[in-house]
Amino acid sequence: MDKRTEIRLAGEGGQGMILAGIILAEAAAIYDGKQATQTQSYGPEARGGASRSEVVISDGEIDHPEVLEADVVVALSQEAYKKFAGSVRPGGLLIVDEERVTLDPEVEAVRLPISRLAKETTGKSITANTVALGALVGLTGVVSRQAIEKAVLARAPKGTEEMNRRALEAGFQAVQKLRVA
Repeated sequence: MDKRTEIRLAGEGGQGMILAGIILAEAAAIYDGKQATQTQSYGPEARGGASRSEVVISDGEIDHPEVLEADVVVALSQEAYKKFAGSVRPGGLLIVDEERVTLDPEVEAVRLPISRLAKETTGKSITANTVALGALVGLTGVVSRQAIEKAVLARAPKGTEEMNRRALEAGFQAVQKLRVA
């Protein structure tokens, strides 16, 4: 049986989680030679409303393109957490921005200062999606580090490549510190 990994990236419109899903799917399909699908959903508001991107990555054929039971959920806003934290399969992984999401007491999650790391590393909070990708890949290995770097740089607007590379590295470093602690 082929390994299938289902990932849901969620936040507010304007946080770049749709783009993060596209980049993750491209990393898998273009640079790691896996099968990948990406779907997305926006709230009625362009900015500030709920948005989500779903990515399915598999070594073999993907017969259903949407997330049925998420292996990983990344939530960068409280609304995203409320909507999607419960969709993580038992034993799955929930990653939240610890400064923007208040967890329910019984919920286990990897808590990282994603937005703060983006601001500190690049001076721009809009790079939080790229920090989140670094953390996701660093924790799961769902795609190779080389693949996510290539995909991020291929999508980075001209002149922002180095900033996006630093944001991705900040995500990798944040989870490395978790493992050391």
